[in-house]
Amino acid sequence: MLTWDQYATAWSKLHGGFDPRAASPVVRGWVRLAYAGGSLLGRLRVSPTAVTAAGLLICLAVPVAASRGPVGALVAAGLVLLAGVADALDGAVAVASERTSRLGFVYDSVADRVGEAAWLAALWVAGAPGGLVVAGGAVSWLHEYLRARAVAAGMTEVGVVTVAERPTRVSVALVALLLAGAAGLLNPDLLAGTATVGAVAWLFFAVFGLGQLFGGVRRALRR
Repeated sequence: MLTWDQYATAWSKLHGGFDPRAASPVVRGWVRLAYAGGSLLGRLRVSPTAVTAAGLLICLAVPVAASRGPVGALVAAGLVLLAGVADALDGAVAVASERTSRLGFVYDSVADRVGEAAWLAALWVAGAPGGLVVAGGAVSWLHEYLRARAVAAGMTEVGVVTVAERPTRVSVALVALLLAGAAGLLNPDLLAGTATVGAVAWLFFAVFGLGQLFGGVRRALRR
């Protein structure tokens, strides 16, 4: 297993040179927590792919739970939290146990996008308009596509860390489903409206983040 400093260095190389040791206390603490969990799973011989698969299955259960009314929305929020933890741990296991691979990176990226689609589907079954949900998913997908194409065009760094990165998407889905469930318990008519507010928040961050990323990519590729 890698030490914390070795892990942070390896993690930085995989994240465009962003050093978690110099990050904010919250980000640094989250990465250190992932390192601790990843090291433990690595010692137990749990593979990164197994963690990715478990996280994906949890994500697919989110819309199923959300379809069961207010209580189901609360359960769905808990599942989003578990999926977020699994997402942090699969990469941590790979880095801490020195089992990173290009194929594993692809698996993880695909699982992330499918998982986010499942979270948006949960907002839809909870009552958010389908068009709004699709728009949020499309802009988020464009966010990832733009970064991937920029890297293929020669961008060597992340471009810019936007307000719409993966942690924000986890947070928005979690809070939206949690509030929708709580509101629905108070008044069933509030469930759909609160889910709609969550979908609007997702789209807002996605659009704003896309603008930030486009500016970063433009600066990086014009050098």
